[in-house]
Amino acid sequence: MVKKVVTIDGPAGAGKSTVAKTLARRLGYSLLDTGAIYRSVALVANQQAVPWDDAARLAEVARDLAIEFKFVGDLNSTFVAGEDVSSAIRTPEISQGASQVSAHGPVRAALLDLQRRLGSAGGVVVEGRDTGTVVFPDAEAKFFLSATDEERARRRVEELRLAGKPVDYDVTLAEIRERDHRDSSRDVAPMKAAEDAVVIDSSTMSIDEVVDAMVDAMAARRG
Repeated sequence: MVKKVVTIDGPAGAGKSTVAKTLARRLGYSLLDTGAIYRSVALVANQQAVPWDDAARLAEVARDLAIEFKFVGDLNSTFVAGEDVSSAIRTPEISQGASQVSAHGPVRAALLDLQRRLGSAGGVVVEGRDTGTVVFPDAEAKFFLSATDEERARRRVEELRLAGKPVDYDVTLAEIRERDHRDSSRDVAPMKAAEDAVVIDSSTMSIDEVVDAMVDAMAARRG
């Protein structure tokens, strides 16, 4: 059986990471988290005192980024220069930084080849903001995962609470709406559903229900 490239796009908090991991496990595929790549650029830039609005220097950081993904137990962990940065790239500060970094054309261009190289062999689930529209426009299966602003904020607050990082719901909701606006209105590769993507609203669905819907859609298309 030919192994496909499966893309999952959508806004922050829609459940992409968990769904992508579960789907990859179900299909026996590897997992490529493009959002983690941009987060890693933001993290490294922060460590090197490179401003998130300096497109030229950020592109240099992106070109030099030594990143890889490995399943550690049940977690798809992100390593930069051999260091596990999975937790460091998930803070609210780096989340906002990743959104700013990803708006720069030179940065996206620098990372495009890297992303395509990592997924070129197929048998991979790719999740991000523009994986079905820009990175893998010819992917065999495309999904756009969404949820209401309020539900996504609730999930984010719960995720950080469980990680011992309590945050305010109203602040989180405002940050999500700000990021949505920035991601969907940027000039370069704005976040949107690909024309041939299956759109799924996960607001009232469990992870397993979302994954089941994706598997069913892939089977229907294959049929």
